[in-house]
Amino acid sequence: MNTRSLIAKLGKRYPKAIAEPYDHPGLQVGHFKPETKKILLCLDFDDEVFPFVESFRPDLILTHHPFIFGKKRFVLAADPVKAALYAKIEALDIPIFSMHTNFDGAKNGMNDALSEALGLEDVHPLETCPIARGGRLRAPMEVHAFAKFAKKALGADYGFLIAAGKKTVETAAIIGGGGSREYIYAMNEGYDIYISGDAAHHTRRDITLNHYDYLDLPHEIERIFMPKMKEVLLGLDPSLEIMVVDHEKLPEII
Repeated sequence: MNTRSLIAKLGKRYPKAIAEPYDHPGLQVGHFKPETKKILLCLDFDDEVFPFVESFRPDLILTHHPFIFGKKRFVLAADPVKAALYAKIEALDIPIFSMHTNFDGAKNGMNDALSEALGLEDVHPLETCPIARGGRLRAPMEVHAFAKFAKKALGADYGFLIAAGKKTVETAAIIGGGGSREYIYAMNEGYDIYISGDAAHHTRRDITLNHYDYLDLPHEIERIFMPKMKEVLLGLDPSLEIMVVDHEKLPEII
């Protein structure tokens, strides 16, 4: 497939303009090739992915999290491990392209995919936080039962539940990854429980003192990016050869 056409079509679906102001999506390394036949998908590009790149030799590496999060010269100067990997991928002349919060907030992106996995109905963006999605459970559930269901549905080995609000939940809102501080928007819009990850101590305390229900699931539930993006890419060109590298393991529970 013509690479510029591919990137343009992805950009139309997941426009860079809707990315969060702090974000750094787009071309991370190298230059696009005229044609793209082979694509490697991963959540994060790091040293554990590099052996797959050497063997597969993709025309494009497509990630969710940006490989360079910030100004390139500052990031590489501060991170010698990343700088060494950057040099190796540059030597192979393989571009890395990332779609981050623009994928999260767009229609049929991250948070729609997570909502679908939860079986939510009447799903729509939150009015005060459009990157988030909210919807109605197919049937009311006791909050602990819903937490266990959501953990399994989103492929997590563990979760942390703050059950300080309603005992039975009928509606839920979600942001994949580290959107814990946005709980306030879901709470103010009347959702019974909010799901995200990476909640710090003081955020957890605030949620508790607001008598609200919150389910903290690992950032890695965002691995749903890979099957969703593979589906999108093959819809654009069924002849594309796609390798999915799902290499990130959750910490051990001890």
